[in-house]
Amino acid sequence: MTRVRANLWPTLLAGASALIGGALAIGAICADQAWFDRHFLPMFFVTRERLVLGESAARGAAGVIGVVLTLVARPIARHATAAGVARVAAALIAAVAAGEGIVHVGRHRAREEDPPRQEPLRRRDPYLGWVFVPARTGRQMVGGHAIDYAFDQHGDRVADLAHPVDPSRPTILFTGESIMTGFGLPWNQTIPALVGARLHTQTANLAVFGYADDQAYLRLARELPRFARPTAMVILFSPGLMFRDLDTDRPHLETGMVWRPADRRTGLGALAGFYIPYHSRREIDRLAALVRAELVASVRLARERRAVALIVVPQFGLEDPVERALRKRILDDSRLPYVQAKLDPSWRIVGDPHPDARGAQAIAAAIADRLGQAPPVR
Repeated sequence: MTRVRANLWPTLLAGASALIGGALAIGAICADQAWFDRHFLPMFFVTRERLVLGESAARGAAGVIGVVLTLVARPIARHATAAGVARVAAALIAAVAAGEGIVHVGRHRAREEDPPRQEPLRRRDPYLGWVFVPARTGRQMVGGHAIDYAFDQHGDRVADLAHPVDPSRPTILFTGESIMTGFGLPWNQTIPALVGARLHTQTANLAVFGYADDQAYLRLARELPRFARPTAMVILFSPGLMFRDLDTDRPHLETGMVWRPADRRTGLGALAGFYIPYHSRREIDRLAALVRAELVASVRLARERRAVALIVVPQFGLEDPVERALRKRILDDSRLPYVQAKLDPSWRIVGDPHPDARGAQAIAAAIADRLGQAPPVR
């Protein structure tokens, strides 16, 4: 009986190695590009080529690990002892516990929230997650250039503190994230500033670094009442930024446009989700419906104030099949007003994936051309 028990652990360990190794090897064979396209969202700041390369590398690594577990680890496991298995298990448990503690300490911020001392400074907001610190100017080095970010008393980016947004004047409102804020660009090269110059209209830049679609909508809804004469509202959207709407480590909207406070997530779980952003078809369907509802709500806000609504979709290079399917599903199927802005893949800030001045100019031109043709809402 004792001998049977002694042989049980090696047998179980060898069997587990074979099962896991076989599953990894079979998964590597079956996980073709079509499978990745069904379960991994596009990323605006990562090119399609790099994504495909990373997916191919992951597929190859899974196959190699599967073969090693099946052909190498399984025979070794047959010679393991119960005491050895117990020591390995204890070491793994201790490593997971230590890693969880380390990652948890390092993740006191939401995933898209920048460090508190990084310019331009942000502060916590219980409703939105974070906002820019108002009534100040911050300086950041980007691509070897010093960029000044000035924010008025409401946290809207402006040319300088001497020229705050005047809410009594006719104004075009802009929402979104760092692309719309103008990361790495002086004020006069930002999208709102360029559109305002072309249309001779005051603009208000409500965008905040790291925002998801739900945060952009929530900030628009909160700030809109202070504007007496909004003439248009421009909303930035990209299928490559939708992954942020899945983050629940910040205040967020759930199905039904229900606001929820930040959820507590395990550090290692969040880290695994960041490096292996797999999503089930059901999760992607839920995400698409949620983002569509957020954009529909944003457009409704504009029309309720008798303002023109426009969604702008920046696109670096050719639109891949996943991006195209999501765009049509969310925008075309809902008949939302939008314009695509085509960007040359080289129009990026040196050392950073954000659009450079040429990219911002192309986006602003697409917006201004469309708004210049749009009749006022009656």
